[in-house]
Amino acid sequence: MTQTLAGNRPATGPHPAGGSGKLPGAFRLGLLRGGLEIKGFFRNPGAVVFTFALPIMMMTMFASIFRDKVEGAGITVSQLYVAAMLGAGLMSTSFQAIAIGIATEREEGNLRRLAAMPIPRSSFFFGKLWLVLTTGVAETVLLLIFGVSFFGLELPSDPAKWFTFAWVLILGLIACSLLGIAMSSVPRDAKSATPIITLPFLVIQFISGVYIPINSMSGWMQNVGAFFPLKWMCQGFRAVFLPDQAKVLEQAGDWELGRVALVLGAWCIGGLVLCLTTFRWKGRRDG
Repeated sequence: MTQTLAGNRPATGPHPAGGSGKLPGAFRLGLLRGGLEIKGFFRNPGAVVFTFALPIMMMTMFASIFRDKVEGAGITVSQLYVAAMLGAGLMSTSFQAIAIGIATEREEGNLRRLAAMPIPRSSFFFGKLWLVLTTGVAETVLLLIFGVSFFGLELPSDPAKWFTFAWVLILGLIACSLLGIAMSSVPRDAKSATPIITLPFLVIQFISGVYIPINSMSGWMQNVGAFFPLKWMCQGFRAVFLPDQAKVLEQAGDWELGRVALVLGAWCIGGLVLCLTTFRWKGRRDG
C-alpha cells in the first residue's frame, strides 16, 4: 500500500529523472486509494454479498408481502417500499459499511501506519468516499432494476425529477459517509463494531419510514425519525419515483423538497464537524 500511494521515490528531494520528486496532491492520492479500496471490496465476496444482497432481499420480502393498493395515493404498498429502500440501501453502503470498516482498520493498526506516512491524511477519506460512491451507485441501480422489473416502480420521464434524484443521492451519501466516519470512533474494538453500528441503523430504518409507512407511525416516532437523514433521503426518493398524489402519505402532506435539501445539507456540515472533533487514528489500546 505504501508503494502504491507514495511511489518508490522519496517525498522530497530531486527526482532521478529531473522532476520535483513531490508526492501527488490529496485528491490525486485519494483517487489512487479509492481504486485500492474498490478492488479490495470486490475481492471480498462476503462483503459484496452482504452489501448488495441484503437490501435487495429486504425489499423483495416486504414488497412481496404487502402488495395492496394504498387508498387515495394511486400506488401500491410495494412501490412505497421500493422507493424507501433506495435510501436504506445508500445508508447501508455508506454509514454502516464505512463505520465498521474503519473501526476494523483502526484495530489492525492500518490507520496508525497510514497517519505516519508522508502523505496528506485527507487522501484516506477521499478514498473512502470514492468507495462509497461506487458501491452506493451500484446498489441504487440494482434496487431500481428489481423495483421496475418486479414491483411496478415507474422511472420518471421529467428531467427535473432526475435532478432531484441526483442531489438527494449525493447529499445523502456525503452525510451518511461523514456520520459513518464519526461513528467509527465509538466501538472499543473491531468485535463490537458490528452490533454497535448495526443496531442504531436498524432502529433508524423503522422510524424513518423504510419498513413502516410514515402515516402509520405514531407522532413521536415521526418526530424522532425526522431528526435523522435517512427519513429525508427516503422522502426525496419517494418524491422522484411516486406520483404527486402519494405525497398525502408524508408527515406534512407534501414532499418538502426544500426541507429535504436543508436537512441533508445540515447533516453534511454536522457530520464534518463530528469527524473533525471525534476521529481517532489510534485505537484506544494504543494510548
